[in-house]
Amino acid sequence: MKIALISLNQVWEDKKANLDLCQKYIQKASNKNVDLIVFPEMTLTGFSNNTRLTAEDFENSETIQSFSLLAKKFNIGIVFGVVIKDKNKALNKSIFADSNGEVLGNYSKTHLFSYAGEDKFFNPGNKLLAVNFKGVNFGLTICYDLRFPELYNGLARQCDVVVNIANWPKKRVEHWNTLLKARAIENQLFVAGINRIGIDNNNLEYEESSNIYNANGDTEKFDIFQDMKIYTIDKEFTKEFKNKFNTTDDRKVEFYKGIL
Repeated sequence: MKIALISLNQVWEDKKANLDLCQKYIQKASNKNVDLIVFPEMTLTGFSNNTRLTAEDFENSETIQSFSLLAKKFNIGIVFGVVIKDKNKALNKSIFADSNGEVLGNYSKTHLFSYAGEDKFFNPGNKLLAVNFKGVNFGLTICYDLRFPELYNGLARQCDVVVNIANWPKKRVEHWNTLLKARAIENQLFVAGINRIGIDNNNLEYEESSNIYNANGDTEKFDIFQDMKIYTIDKEFTKEFKNKFNTTDDRKVEFYKGIL
């Protein structure tokens, strides 16, 4: 499967400008026969707590409708982030649309970044999400979730790839790189991290750090095409790797429940 990771330089809270930019990448990826393209967290706004401006109704979301139409038009799967209204707050979501434009699943961020006040404006999710796309099982996570291995342990039981879409600042990028690699090694699967670039309206700087790690913790090889990183992954690699060296079967889940 060919997967394109887009380290988007998001325009602050400007949905139209970001959608136009995303469409250009989607068309380029489609021309390279990419199966799935993945964008960073809160794709069309950047990481903003301004939910009065950014949040949309799920059933009438222009962001979801726009990406679904683009997925169908260009025959490509798309993972993107969107803010959805939820009671008196909002949900920080990751959406997976298939190449027919159908939404296969939507995931709400479980771990809210209280350090930046995210918990004051958003409600946490409480469900794992795994979807099957072209024979590959994908799990969805968002940014700060990466610091909590239990979430990935759970997804690993049913997934070939876990995707994390993020706005992860440069000043903590070593944490990002280390944790992506660790989640891949400890769960023996592919972990894809998609981070933004540029500087946001909070004057936080981001550097290009999107990547896919395999079960051995190695960075997957990729081709660069017009600012896109394009990877080709094969879930058989993981199967063969685990046949030779399987550590996940030695987990003591019931024991962990008693000590956590």
